[in-house]
Amino acid sequence: MNNKQLTRKKFLDIAKLSVLFLLTSCNGLSRKISIGLYKNFLPVSFINLLPKNWKKENLNYKEDNLNKNFRNKDLILINDGWLSRVDLKVFDDISEPLMNYLDERSKYYLSNWQLFEQKKLYPIGVIPYAVIIKNNERYKITNKNNWDFLLSKDLIGKMILPNSPRILISIAERINNKNAMKAIFNQGNIYDDINAIDWLINTDAVLAILPLTICEKYLKIDSRLSIVFPNQGVPLMWNFLLINNNFNQALLLNWIDKLIDRNSINKLIKDGLYLPFNNEYIQSKYKYSSKSARLLNRPSEECWRNSWSFNSLKESEKVEFEKIWKDLLAP
Repeated sequence: MNNKQLTRKKFLDIAKLSVLFLLTSCNGLSRKISIGLYKNFLPVSFINLLPKNWKKENLNYKEDNLNKNFRNKDLILINDGWLSRVDLKVFDDISEPLMNYLDERSKYYLSNWQLFEQKKLYPIGVIPYAVIIKNNERYKITNKNNWDFLLSKDLIGKMILPNSPRILISIAERINNKNAMKAIFNQGNIYDDINAIDWLINTDAVLAILPLTICEKYLKIDSRLSIVFPNQGVPLMWNFLLINNNFNQALLLNWIDKLIDRNSINKLIKDGLYLPFNNEYIQSKYKYSSKSARLLNRPSEECWRNSWSFNSLKESEKVEFEKIWKDLLAP
């Protein structure tokens, strides 16, 4: 498709949205647009790229009534780990012009959700988990290692792992040991997402498994730290936009057009967040060779190909995870 056709298609998409949301657009001029987000896992560069006139409100995921907290906001930016607590049915459907921007990875991921959920979820960023290691010249863990290194005797009691049964079990399933989860649990490791870097820097801990957006800034200030992305794949954290109150989606389309310029793309990837859009320059960032990826501290194309995502849990699956976790806690 040539540039002229692309420009024409984009114009038609914006025109569709402008007509569809004309009334809400006029109404929206009288009040400030509000977006709720949880800042801990998002890079500052992403937050700074949100329109200046949007009112940014930090979400408290610990609240009991999360859905009530969402109702008075036009947009919600939320990661996949919290979606099981959200009533998606109350949110607006995503318009076709917005869905047309998504890449094949995003569309495939959405296809694994229920049909009504697919209409409510808009992928806005994907963050790979990373293995951040202190003094790796001693342990020599590389991207070529699979996840079996987590059972190394040298690492017993020296790892900070995600406080998430689902993530840990998904990693353990890729280890060539049927008792891997029990073995990891018996090592006496620390399970802490929030304070993991403090543990890593200030104790005899050796490695932590964290979203890349958290790791990235510490690589610049502590020369002992390095990053590994096993070619066997890593867990992925997806971030979604949910739309409320008949929000004018043409405004969202205009913002995304600005978001996908090269400077913005480079800033976000530098800080660990990848955009999920069908843009040639964005897609090139998913295709590093193993050597280039290692030099840039980024996942290789092979790692991306083998990485995995998490869908909403059914009630029966929640019960199964709780049972597995209780069995692991049992003496």
